[in-house]
Amino acid sequence: MGYSLARSAKRRGAKVILVSGPGAIGPPPEVEMVNITSAQQMHDVVMEHYSRVDIVIMAAAVSDYRPGKSMEQKMKKGGGSISLELLPNPDILKKLGKKKEKAKRPILVGFAAESNDHLEEGRRKLKEKNLDLIVINDITGKNTGFGTDTNQISLIDRDYQLEKLPLLTKEECADMIWDKVVKLLQ
Repeated sequence: MGYSLARSAKRRGAKVILVSGPGAIGPPPEVEMVNITSAQQMHDVVMEHYSRVDIVIMAAAVSDYRPGKSMEQKMKKGGGSISLELLPNPDILKKLGKKKEKAKRPILVGFAAESNDHLEEGRRKLKEKNLDLIVINDITGKNTGFGTDTNQISLIDRDYQLEKLPLLTKEECADMIWDKVVKLLQ
């Protein structure tokens, strides 16, 4: 979805910085690409660019937790059980929302990949993270979500106006999201 958003923005004439982890597809042409491999790296890159942009769209499904300890070598079976400590990753979008509290810019757009209570979760995240728009992605359908070319999303803006979209290609979803962002800029 992030790559579709980048392509759509570039077609519309935007200067685009795409921050992405490893993926199977290449970046859109003429888009500045920043490759990262961890949530902490994504945090650092986004914070570095934040003050110079008009719009931030966080479409990535960044893991909420990371292992507390990494190993240099493979862990061998020992016959017993092991415990794994998980540490929270930074909530990048929430941190951006706090930085934005008194400013109107940049426009902040978040995504919520949800399997239940879609709209309630979207509204909660919109308020909690001080967003201008949230894109709610229903990941329960067989033709939506991760690893598909289609998506069925709902948009909730900062005035809590809801727009439910039909099943669309990710490119069509990206165009609809940008249409909404343009209205928020006015």
